[in-house]
Amino acid sequence: MSENALEQRIAELEMRLAFQDDVINTLSEQVAKQELDIRELWDAKQMLHKQLKDISPSNIKKEEDETPPPHY
Repeated sequence: MSENALEQRIAELEMRLAFQDDVINTLSEQVAKQELDIRELWDAKQMLHKQLKDISPSNIKKEEDETPPPHY
């Protein structure tokens, strides 16, 4: 293999490595952003669940509101 061809292969490998580093950094940033979005959505879901629980009427009466059972 000639010295010129070897230099060309090394340059190509260096370009590939630089491109892969850039892709890895971009993907890492995207994953971090998605993690923040997931946490935000989880918090919003928890808040909505609590609000729904607070406003939805329950079919079960409180113990003090229940009428006593009949005595036979």
